[in-house]
Amino acid sequence: MTDKTPPSDAAAPSRSSVALTRASLFKFAGLLVAGFVFAVYLFFYLAQDLDRTEETESAFYTEKAMQAFEKTLRLTLKDYAFWGDAYKHLHSEVDTDWAYVRQNLGSTLYADFGFQGVFVVDDSDRTVYAVIRGALQPVQASDWLKQRYAEVLSQARANAQAETPITAFIDINGSPALVAAAPITPGTDPTVVADDRQASVLIFVDILDATKLEAIGKDYGVQGLRIATGDDVHARASYPLGENGAAGSLHWDPERPGQRLLSLGLPLLSITAVLVCLMAWVLLRRTTAGAKALDASYHSLQRSQGALATSEARFRDIVEISSDWIWEVDTCWRFTYLSERFEEVTGQAREAWLGRSIDSLLCTETGTVSQWLSTANRRADNSVHCRYVDTRGQERITRVSARTMGPPGFRGTATDVTGEVEARRQIEFLSQHDALTGLPNRTCLQAFLDGKLKVLSTQENPLVLLSLDLDRFKPVNDLLGHAAGDQVLNEVSRRLCECVRHEDLVARVGGDEFVLILCDLSNQDNVEALCQRVLASIEQPIEIDGHQTFISASIGITMAPNDALEASELLRYADIALYEAKAGGRSTWRFYSGDMNAKIVERRRLEADLRFAIKHGELRLHFQPRYRIADGQIVGAEALVRWQHPERGLIPPDTFIPIAEQTGLIIALSNWVMSTACQYAAQWPQPLFLSINLSPIEFKSGGLVERIEQALADSGLNPARVELEITESVMLDDAGGALALMHTLKKLGVRLAMDDFGTGYSSLSYLRTFPFDGLKIDRSFLNRLGESADDRAIILAIVGLGHALSLTVTAEGIETAEHLRMLNAVGCDEGQGFFLSRPLDVQAFDALLQAAETES
Repeated sequence: MTDKTPPSDAAAPSRSSVALTRASLFKFAGLLVAGFVFAVYLFFYLAQDLDRTEETESAFYTEKAMQAFEKTLRLTLKDYAFWGDAYKHLHSEVDTDWAYVRQNLGSTLYADFGFQGVFVVDDSDRTVYAVIRGALQPVQASDWLKQRYAEVLSQARANAQAETPITAFIDINGSPALVAAAPITPGTDPTVVADDRQASVLIFVDILDATKLEAIGKDYGVQGLRIATGDDVHARASYPLGENGAAGSLHWDPERPGQRLLSLGLPLLSITAVLVCLMAWVLLRRTTAGAKALDASYHSLQRSQGALATSEARFRDIVEISSDWIWEVDTCWRFTYLSERFEEVTGQAREAWLGRSIDSLLCTETGTVSQWLSTANRRADNSVHCRYVDTRGQERITRVSARTMGPPGFRGTATDVTGEVEARRQIEFLSQHDALTGLPNRTCLQAFLDGKLKVLSTQENPLVLLSLDLDRFKPVNDLLGHAAGDQVLNEVSRRLCECVRHEDLVARVGGDEFVLILCDLSNQDNVEALCQRVLASIEQPIEIDGHQTFISASIGITMAPNDALEASELLRYADIALYEAKAGGRSTWRFYSGDMNAKIVERRRLEADLRFAIKHGELRLHFQPRYRIADGQIVGAEALVRWQHPERGLIPPDTFIPIAEQTGLIIALSNWVMSTACQYAAQWPQPLFLSINLSPIEFKSGGLVERIEQALADSGLNPARVELEITESVMLDDAGGALALMHTLKKLGVRLAMDDFGTGYSSLSYLRTFPFDGLKIDRSFLNRLGESADDRAIILAIVGLGHALSLTVTAEGIETAEHLRMLNAVGCDEGQGFFLSRPLDVQAFDALLQAAETES
């Protein structure tokens, strides 16, 4: 009877390993198939979505192109229709020589703008002037417009009061055309008097041919923009012209990115699927072979367990300690073992160090490694930081841990902690320094200043503290971006450090605020010389992306022990002196004095009094009359606010309005002025208008339109009798936002005037872009008339420019009869100033109006 031996333990793992491997691979193959199917579906979905998106975008840009086309034609027509000269030469009478021969409305409209038809229809609906494709011809507009003729005329005349052109798409001989019509009015030209006849109508006709449509489509990225034909019946990309497509429709060829995606993606996806299948097959073969080899090695592993047990005993202590490389030394402190990681971490060869002393490689802050190992009662879990030099000559830091190995010596681990130590040092540095410039921060400044003040009594020279703030830095951030601002701050930091000595301190304590502490300046002259050097250095141009940027700085100065002996007081006094430097015109410096603090207290008291004054009726309203220069008739008045303080008397606006703007009280102050002035103006004779100044702060705070609308509603004042004066700084800060807000104000019906014209550097472009009705020449040009002939020429040019743009030109600061004669000679429309009338209180202004009414 034979014994049946049980199956070997090796057989079980052989069967289970192979079966598990194959099952896992089949599951993996199933996931790949599902993923491929999902990817195909995703490709088709993305392709359709891309095509739909492209169609939507092309339709959007086509619509925007047509809207822009209409808007351009309306703006062009508006420049010609609402023009005093056009009213005189094409409505009051038809002057063909002025219109066609002198090219005011001649062939240039066809050559420059492509208008195929230009018509003027008089009050009896007859065409009195016609230019067809640049040539003067006796053609009736009704022959071109046909059934839309009467509709176009009636709609255009209906907008005569609002001076708004109308546009419409019509069909002309089978071709779509855009027609724009507007009544001919004098506009804002005060020299032209309108008659009682029905308004004549100016008509521009622009036919949309294939060339023009292709150019429009190219500007807006629309391919193949064309007039619809029979071949486009089934096209989805369509845009109707006119009501329900009465003038035809436009078609275009939207791109098909989805089709391109499918043509490129599906072949690549198919190739990928084939490659994945091949890889799965190869993987199946290799993993099956690997599983069999794994089972075969099972017996070999069992034989190795004995050897591994011995090795495990040797390194059990080391495993319990977090290690990087492992070492062993004998009783003479010579290396007897180094792990392979030793070479990777240190770059040194293991063989070169075996047998050499550990002290020749590593050293501690307090002594040798052998001394540390020999320390009595040293804990086994204790460690020490050691230094060594790697093969590149760089010093490294390692944390060494050790245990007694018995009589033969010690074994332990060495972990490289250079990065950790450097990081800790960096954290300590950042806690004391500015992250952007590397300069000491406020914490480091405080510690440095406290230390200097403690020993100040033993020093002969005073301690000087400069508080420096950059001027014109905000526009750099707003216009060029914060990256450019960071470059400026780094460059300024470098220049400041070059201006001081090594023992002095330059710190950055805010966005563009710096503090300099100078330890050895003997007198005020030396301090001023340093300030001059600092400002000269900062004002040098700074190169940013190939462009030169210019900034300046203001400096406040305090000195210890004369001004204070406490760090907080020195810093506060320096800030007060800095405020005085900025108030003194910037790019300068001021030493702290006791009266500066009194000024700050006085300003805060004045601010509190102003809050009380707005709420309790201490404000007074004055009006400065504005006269028509040609005949001396009063046409309106500018509202000016005054403050009747119960103790200080009458406070001028130059004193309290800047405080109101800086503290946010300007909104409440402006609300009072608008409400009160509108209430008074509603009682004036109808032709007189009211002029109100707007602060730039009001444009940024929001709610301006609602506040003006509320003041008009409460007073019942006609909006057409209100003029809002706006300074150029509003447009410099945010041109886009200001333009949108001004258009909203125009919808209320009020007039807009640019105040202080001629003092800015881009006013000409603003007059063309922004919807102004008038401009005011700055008083500085009149003040210098006797000194400079250039100012007389500038005034003449400004008046001519204003009239060319149909703006009412007003001169400020008329103080002599010579001023008035010169302004009358150059055709200036209106004026105000002390020569004509000083600002008057309500009673005096009412008396002036009554006297003017009696004289008339």
